[in-house]
Amino acid sequence: MPVVSIAEWEQFISQNPDAHLLQTAAWGRLKERFGWESAHVVHGRLGAQVLFRRLPAGLSLAYIPKGPVGLDQLDHPDWRGLAEDLDALCRARRVIFLKIEPDAWIKTGKDFTREMLGEAKEKGTLWFEACLPAEAAPPGFQISKHSIQPRRTLLVDLGGSEEALLNRMKQKTRYNIRLAQRHGVIVSSSGDIDLFYRLMQSTGERDQFGIHSLAYYRECYHLFQPLGGCDLLIAWHQNQPLAALMVFSQGKRSWYFYGASSNSQRELMPTYLLQWEAMRWARRQGCLTYDLWGVPDAEGAELEAQFTQRSDGLWGVYRFKRGFGGALLRAAGPWDRAYQPWLYRLYQLWMKRRTVD
Repeated sequence: MPVVSIAEWEQFISQNPDAHLLQTAAWGRLKERFGWESAHVVHGRLGAQVLFRRLPAGLSLAYIPKGPVGLDQLDHPDWRGLAEDLDALCRARRVIFLKIEPDAWIKTGKDFTREMLGEAKEKGTLWFEACLPAEAAPPGFQISKHSIQPRRTLLVDLGGSEEALLNRMKQKTRYNIRLAQRHGVIVSSSGDIDLFYRLMQSTGERDQFGIHSLAYYRECYHLFQPLGGCDLLIAWHQNQPLAALMVFSQGKRSWYFYGASSNSQRELMPTYLLQWEAMRWARRQGCLTYDLWGVPDAEGAELEAQFTQRSDGLWGVYRFKRGFGGALLRAAGPWDRAYQPWLYRLYQLWMKRRTVD
């Protein structure tokens, strides 16, 4: 099987500069520090970083986040060879099942219009280069109901002037950005991960969601920042930190993964200015899109009808993110391939019960 070294994988990614951040060697190294193992397979023009999680009795789980790199159609000529290589690797590691969350959008449905596709291609952006049919999976795989990364997101077009970008936002969002500026909120780059973590703790307690460890955020920053693919931005008012976020870039794309805010002076709207400065940072990196990374997995009409009444799950952040003018898109997949069918069925039952609970 054509398993390649880290150096060979980095060379492959350099030839595919718009591969997703989660397929980079740096992301693999991050996950390896926290209980995963990574392997890299290349077949022709396709490649995949595979993450493995060891289980008792010599078993394991396998996961390809936002890959394989280069897969833009289910009948890609190199797909069969890559799938065979992945099979051999998974069987050798006694994998119960392989989950793939492709780096592709669903091209059908109300939220994905021909007008958006045409506009993106005219601008030369890569938003919709990988578009797969809805509810389709490669031979040997099945559509799964259980995703790891958010299925639906808002993707902001960073093209044009800063004024044009602001004009694509909702009026209230523009107002809040300028309010923060008028009241003296400033945003600066920082390497203070301890401060960021304290803000994350406050946010997690306030909004009741889990956060990573301090070691995780520290390792993430120190892996990506020296590569120019990450920055930690902090919003300040009179030397008091009010909010912070980590922004990432890879090729022509950027992502907002982690953000936090304190419980004080929220009326100064520091998080709005922080997002604006993150977008400006991404533009300086040469990025064309800014992924706000996660909104409720619902159609646009449902989101607009319910966001003022709901605050559970990702509903709490949709009100905030919707104002930045992003396109609502839904990711293809996820796809599962079972190698130990009866254990895979136990996993499905466990996930079903967990969802109900």
